[in-house]
Amino acid sequence: MSGRNQRSQARLTTVLVLVGLIVTGVWVWKRISPDAKDAFVERAAPIALVSLAVGLLLWWAISRVARRLSLRAERKRLIAQFERTTGTEKRLELAFALIEMNRYRLRGLEQVAPAMRDLFLATMKTALGDEQHRLRGMAASHVGVLQDNAALPLLLAALEDDHAYVRACAALALGRMRAGAAKEKLTRVMQDDWDQTVRSRAREALERIE
Repeated sequence: MSGRNQRSQARLTTVLVLVGLIVTGVWVWKRISPDAKDAFVERAAPIALVSLAVGLLLWWAISRVARRLSLRAERKRLIAQFERTTGTEKRLELAFALIEMNRYRLRGLEQVAPAMRDLFLATMKTALGDEQHRLRGMAASHVGVLQDNAALPLLLAALEDDHAYVRACAALALGRMRAGAAKEKLTRVMQDDWDQTVRSRAREALERIE
C-alpha cells in the first residue's frame, strides 16, 4: 500500500511541476519583445523541439525501467508471502495473484513453481462440487503457465468436465504448454463439444501447439 501511495505522490508532484513550468513559460513569453520572440522561433524553437523529443524518449525509457522494478518488487513480496502462508485457501489466492501479476509468464516464478503446481493439481482433484467449478477451472488455466508435464493427465481429464468453463480453461492451459500429447483430444473437443467457447479455446490451443 505504501508503494502505491508513493507512486501516486510522485505522479502528483510531476503534474504540479509541469503545470508550474507551463505557467512560468507563458508568463515569460508575454513579457519578451517581438524581436526576441522572432529570434526564439527561428533559432531556439527547433532546438527546443529536439530537446522535447529526447526528453519524452528518456521519460518513456525511465518509466519502463520503473515499471519493471516495481513489478519485481511486488513479485518478490508476493512470493515471500506465499512461502510464509500455510492455509490452503490463502495460498491458492496468492498463487493466482502471482501468476496474474506476472502476466501469465513463468519467468521469475521458478522458485515457487513446484509448490504452486502441487497446489493447483490438488485443487483440481478436490474441488469437485458444482459450486467449485470456477475454482477448478482457474486452477487448470493457471497450472498451464507453469509448463509442467505432471499436469497433463489432469488437464486431459478436465477436457471432459461437466462444466464448460473448466473444459475451456483446460484447453487454454494445454495451449499454453504447447502440449503435443493433447492434440488428438483437443481436435475431438474442437469438433464435438457443444459449447462454442470450449471449441474456440481448443482451436486456439491447437494453433499454439502447431
